[in-house]
Parts: sequence; C-alpha cells; structure tokens
Amino acid sequence: MPTPHNSAEKNQIAKSVLMPGDPLRAKFIAETFLENPVLVNNVRGIGGYTGTYKGVPVTVMASGMGMPSIGIYSYELFKFYDVENIIRVGSCGAYLPELHIFDVFLGTSSWSESTFAKTQCGNDAEYMDPSEELNNKLRKAAADLGIPMKEGIIHSSDVFYRESMDSAVDIVQNKHCAVCEMESFALFSNAKVLGKNAACILTISDSLVTNEDTTPEQREKSFTNMMKIALEAAIA
Repeated sequence: MPTPHNSAEKNQIAKSVLMPGDPLRAKFIAETFLENPVLVNNVRGIGGYTGTYKGVPVTVMASGMGMPSIGIYSYELFKFYDVENIIRVGSCGAYLPELHIFDVFLGTSSWSESTFAKTQCGNDAEYMDPSEELNNKLRKAAADLGIPMKEGIIHSSDVFYRESMDSAVDIVQNKHCAVCEMESFALFSNAKVLGKNAACILTISDSLVTNEDTTPEQREKSFTNMMKIALEAAIA
C-alpha cells in the first residue's frame, strides 16, 4: 500500500533498489539502463522507476539529500515494500590525495557524528556497516566489468557547508575516513534495524585536497561505471 512519501503499489517495487540522491540521476539510470522503465512514484518529485535489467526487475528511486531524507525513503522501502537490497549510488568528496574525480569507491563502513541511529533506535555506535554479502557482489561485478574500484570508510556528515574544516584532519587520521557524503550512515542503520541488506557505492565528484571538481551535469550523467557495477550486483 502507498505511504505518505511513496505512491507506488507494493507490487510495483522490485526486491532490489538502486538509490541515487538526485531524482534526475534516478531518471537517467532508468532511461539509460532499464528495459521498459515505468515511473511508479513521483511524490515530492522523488522519482521512482521500475523496469528490468537483463530480464530481472530492478527499481531505481531517488533518496533526496541527507540522512533524514534517505532515512524516510529507505525505511519505507524496507518496511512497507518488502525491499531486500538497497544500493546507494551517490557522489562523494575525497579526503585523500590518491582519490581523484570519477574514481569509483565502495564503502566498507560509515562513520558519523550524527545522532540518527541513536534517535531512531537507541544505537549510539559511531560506525555503521554495510552488508558484506552485497559488498562482495559489488566487488565481483566490478572485477567482471574490469572497472577499478577503491574501498574505505565513509564519513557520513549532517553538514555540507562547514564554517571550519579543522576537524577534517581528525576525521581522516583518527576516524580513518577516506571520503565524505551525507546518506550512508542512515541507510546502513535502517538496514540493520530491519534485517535487510544495504551497500554504498560512490563516484568521487570533488576533492577537498586537490580541488578537482565536476559539473552538475557530469554528476547526473557521467558516473556510469558506478551505475553498471550496481546494476550487475542488484541482479546477482
């Protein structure tokens, strides 16, 4: 049955969902890679599309920006639509000089100063982990496609515009984070609470070290290696 944030019927959502933040990226993935994609949700402009990839049903649905937003959409997909697997396909900023724009990055854990998990379920852990089974499927898909993929810990932040980046040194050196984004911690927390599988594969969109950057259009349409890996893992 529909929720306040999703007008799709239960049978219109596949068991595996790719979840970019940007609704335009969701539209691009669906129209570029899925066979016969159908728009099944557009409440608040958060597009959700279901089609098939190599004959297997897959849904692509946007999450919006930040943990509160992905927290709502992923929870509803897991809880009310019986989704088993959500793969976040997003962009991130690099904390390390060896990471460059367009590199594909797989999150092995997510650290956050957020209170999302504590507030949602009483879990005050600083790190949330993805599904190792799903991560292994992503690793295999990347290897089969011949696409290099780097790995490490994600800093999942509540804040995009920080008045000071002084804390970045501690985040890198003591929390061991390699990249920064804003959603994975909440996604992994919801999966843990509900006994589901979640993973996060990212493309480096900018570097906080070298000041490399990408355009909005590139972030929408040029991160195709990440999309291919995620789709292969979703049907594995």
